[in-house]
Amino acid sequence: MPETTTQPRTPRPAAYAPTDRTVPTRSRERAAYDTALVHSILDEGYVCHLGFVRDGAPVVLPTLYARAGERLYVHGSTGSRPLRMAGQADPGLAVCLTVTHVDGLVLARSAFHHSMNYRSVVVHGIAHQVTDPDEKRVALDALVDQVVAGRSADSRPANAKELAATAVISLDLNEVSAKLRTGGPNDDAEDLGLPYWTGVIPVTRGHGTPVPADDLAPGIGLPAYLTS
Repeated sequence: MPETTTQPRTPRPAAYAPTDRTVPTRSRERAAYDTALVHSILDEGYVCHLGFVRDGAPVVLPTLYARAGERLYVHGSTGSRPLRMAGQADPGLAVCLTVTHVDGLVLARSAFHHSMNYRSVVVHGIAHQVTDPDEKRVALDALVDQVVAGRSADSRPANAKELAATAVISLDLNEVSAKLRTGGPNDDAEDLGLPYWTGVIPVTRGHGTPVPADDLAPGIGLPAYLTS
């Protein structure tokens, strides 16, 4: 996604700097900090999980998100707790945001070595409620396009009442890491002769044929961004 005009114009880093919170304690060789890789994982997803602390207890919520340059936008209603907390807290709301894709089920000979091939991103930082009207419109367009690229230009923009009922929080991509697993099972040498099937079951995401609404006006065909 392009850089937004409302976002501070900082140079895009080639990689994010590792921190105590972004270096895993296990399987460190699977961690990655390459900016292009992180962006690709984020751009492929629809739903993130947003973690924060409320009244001393951890809370994790699934929600829609979008990336615009080096900033993430998270969607919610004006009544949602994290959105209110991000607007009320000073300097903002401390959060941890995660996105995960499962690419394969790894079946080993031993139950212990069963695993998954996956790609994930974890972002730590301070979230802020978006109050600038121009940035809010940019964020809402990005959220629509995150689900279906090109859709924001092919739908009615939010009106004043809808904008007032919608809240968005922003989270800059500063403290970020990716983690990946690829390949087949890692069975122990003494288990290689066991008579059990072993390998990887690929997991893929697909989209079905678009189904028009019952009240779609005659003559409106399927837009090109949906046929591609």
